[in-house]
Amino acid sequence: MTEEAPKSALELVMERLRQQDAAKGITQVTLTDTQREAIAEAKRQHEARVAQRRIMYQSELSGPFNPEADAQRDEELRRDLDRFEREHEEILDRIRRGE
Repeated sequence: MTEEAPKSALELVMERLRQQDAAKGITQVTLTDTQREAIAEAKRQHEARVAQRRIMYQSELSGPFNPEADAQRDEELRRDLDRFEREHEEILDRIRRGE
């Protein structure tokens, strides 16, 4: 029997999570360098789109105070950010699948 160094709390938690994933049928996928680069680029583009939309939102609010128009702008911002997030997740899923 070989003696191993005691595992850290992080190692124990990661091992437990791997076991839970295996029990659920979730397999760990190793990404290629190309996929990692594509994911990084997709994240940069997503962050840029979100930042651009938030800047546009702030500039729209700089006008005269109008509660109804402001509420509509708030809803449009939420809708746009939700759409950006959905599209971003779809892109990441396609990259991970190798499409």
